[in-house]
Amino acid sequence: MVDVAFLLLTFFILTTKFRPTEAVAVDTPSSISQVKLPATELFLITVAQDGRVFVGVGDKNTRLDIYERMVQSFGLTATPAGKQFFLNTENFGVPLAEMPTWLSQPDPEKMKNFPQRGIPIDKRRGKVNELKEWIMATRRANINTKFAIKGDVDASYEIMGDVIWTLQDANINKFNLVTGLEADPNAVAAAAGAAAAEGAGEK
Repeated sequence: MVDVAFLLLTFFILTTKFRPTEAVAVDTPSSISQVKLPATELFLITVAQDGRVFVGVGDKNTRLDIYERMVQSFGLTATPAGKQFFLNTENFGVPLAEMPTWLSQPDPEKMKNFPQRGIPIDKRRGKVNELKEWIMATRRANINTKFAIKGDVDASYEIMGDVIWTLQDANINKFNLVTGLEADPNAVAAAAGAAAAEGAGEK
């Protein structure tokens, strides 16, 4: 039994994928909806309490494709170490103009601690909406990618509206909102009623 226990422990250690460190902590609103989002084919837009917008792609191969598309479109530059750091980073919020500086830092620790001011959203005609550019590059890299918004409960309605507007402007009209799970009030009431009925039956 001890050998079996150690074999199981070793299996779980080798196969478990640890949850990636998020670029910013977000306190999501709660709901009773339970929709399982994909772990890899997902483009997650995170909106922090202070209004900063972060993006994340779960699949590493998709991130590589996106990176190469953005390099070609905007002439981004990075050291080999910087490119590798980007490919290993699932969530970030660095404007395009600052990405060469971010990905040219002398070591990964400095890249990790680089100030992330958020992905800019510009709704003006003729201006570059950077969030839309990341969305479009992701859609071209993997047409099966699903989209979701994870917004802080205290994030402004204005910035949340800008994010939704950007998705719709990129012809993404189906997306999920990430929330914290709370108890279903109907299920709680039903359970309480069943318990009361059981108690009355015992009497």
